Amino acid sequence: MIVLDIETSGLDSGRCGIWQIGAIDLRSKREFLQEARIDGEDVIEVEALKVTGKTEKELRDSKKQSQKEMIINYLDWLNHVKEKMFTGQNVGWDISFIQNKCIRYMIIDRFREIHSQRSIDLHAVVQERYFQIHGHYFIDGKGKSKMNLSQELEFCGLPDERINLQGSVVVKEGKPHNALEDCRLEGEIFSRLKYGKNLFLEYTQFKIPEVLKK
Repeated sequence: MIVLDIETSGLDSGRCGIWQIGAIDLRSKREFLQEARIDGEDVIEVEALKVTGKTEKELRDSKKQSQKEMIINYLDWLNHVKEKMFTGQNVGWDISFIQNKCIRYMIIDRFREIHSQRSIDLHAVVQERYFQIHGHYFIDGKGKSKMNLSQELEFCGLPDERINLQGSVVVKEGKPHNALEDCRLEGEIFSRLKYGKNLFLEYTQFKIPEVLKK
């Protein structure tokens, strides 16, 4: 199982760029983290700058490798991973974003050869476990899911120290989002839900809720 997370210059995969890819093979704990400059034509949304703590100059830093080079390096890393099943928060979006870039760079055949679109969305895993315990899903007054990554971390006994936005408004100050750090958090959530066990040493100080233990 691979935990995948990307950091982008916005939500529109057709107009925005990827500046960071993070991935962890949960079987071997091998990690991938690289950064790149986004393309000249890529749009940068204000919300993305707030979440990542970056400036436009940093996202377009000419000293960094190109976005295409980063994606090729990621595919090379992935090629050596035996089990190409993916998980993560809304991970289908991350995969589609990378796929769209591969189409732009005309490396889509390599993407199809190496990558997989098969994934287990972390949100669905948490909601199903929540339902098993409480007999209902975690939803708001309009019937929509309230289970974002912050809520998932809380459900699994983990703190969320990252900055959080609601639309363009900062609702909680905190650390900038980082693809590999988010991967590790999401991997820890997956392990606690599926196996009732701690995965990474840095999270052992946070007790696993009794309802999640096997």
